Amino acid sequence: IGPCIYTVANQLIMPVTSRAGKPSWALMLRPEGLLCDLFVTHCWIEGMYEFIDKVIHSWPTKAHHAYCCMLSNPQCLDIGGMISSPRESPFARALHAAPRMLVVPNQKCSIYSRVWCAYEAFLAYSEEKVILTASPPVPNLVRNVAFVASASAAGCGVAMAFTIVV
Repeated sequence: IGPCIYTVANQLIMPVTSRAGKPSWALMLRPEGLLCDLFVTHCWIEGMYEFIDKVIHSWPTKAHHAYCCMLSNPQCLDIGGMISSPRESPFARALHAAPRMLVVPNQKCSIYSRVWCAYEAFLAYSEEKVILTASPPVPNLVRNVAFVASASAAGCGVAMAFTIVV
């Protein structure tokens, strides 16, 4: 539901962060960075509204700051160079710091059809992280999308605080 994450990254995240000097979206909003206590894994093909709806509904009560690659990694830079050593990648470092991982399934395909998502699951399991699966609320999609849209229109950026480990 909604534009896929690839479209949001290409048409919103990359142009905006490029004009800001090419940081990640998270560091553009919070240059000092924040320590993440939730690692969000997803497969990029899902619709943005579906993603937002599931993350908001499934956000763990003890979590404050999340790492989500689309917002925590600088999308304008060479991501390939950042993952040449998977265990030293920003993904692995953020997952190591977070006590829990939120898996966001989607209606298009299995999240584990992407090798990187399967690797993140392997790391989370190996490090004995709490692994949660996001689910949508039954009737609240429209309300949550309206909330995020109004927060964005008010200049608040993304209503959820996705951050990178620094």
